[in-house]
Amino acid sequence: MTKKQVEESAPGQTRLGPGAVVRAGLELLDEKGADGLSIRGIADRLGVRMNTVLWHAKTKARLLELMADAILAEVPVEGLPEPWEPRVRELFHRYRRALLAHRDGARIVAGTYAAEPATLRFAELLVEALLAGGLREREAVWTCWTLVYFTLGLAQEEQALPDARGPALARRLGAGEYPALSRAAQHVEDTSFDERFDYGISRILGA
Repeated sequence: MTKKQVEESAPGQTRLGPGAVVRAGLELLDEKGADGLSIRGIADRLGVRMNTVLWHAKTKARLLELMADAILAEVPVEGLPEPWEPRVRELFHRYRRALLAHRDGARIVAGTYAAEPATLRFAELLVEALLAGGLREREAVWTCWTLVYFTLGLAQEEQALPDARGPALARRLGAGEYPALSRAAQHVEDTSFDERFDYGISRILGA
């Protein structure tokens, strides 16, 4: 890698850095989704060589970690309620909004384990609130993970819904092979994601 490649940049920029690469990655994600995200696509967007992108991101896996942390950085942490339970709820409402703000945002975050500043800041606030609620250390961490996994899973379902809906489920339930699911069919494909989110958080917190 030459100095020229390191300093190579798109028109109007004096120097390319990791932040610019991550921003370009998020822009490409919003435009094409996770399946259309590539090092080549980011390089083309920035007007640089693929090697230049990799100089800053090292690997695609590392780039995804940085992108996931950038999504978490969009979770505002100011003005949180003081009581622990409303604080946890509000943090997860903000977390969910950040995931949904980017096309396939939940899929990007779910596929990484980023020990990066914004991700650790979010986890710190959650565990701190859960400890303040009287949970022991293990319970606080495990409850934190449970809430994160639930939110990521529901957000992924919500973001995939436009492409996933079809007649197959209704046809199979209508055949009578799954009587319990058929009985509850109107709720199986319930798209009231806001209500389902609040319900899930309440169940996990025991409220």
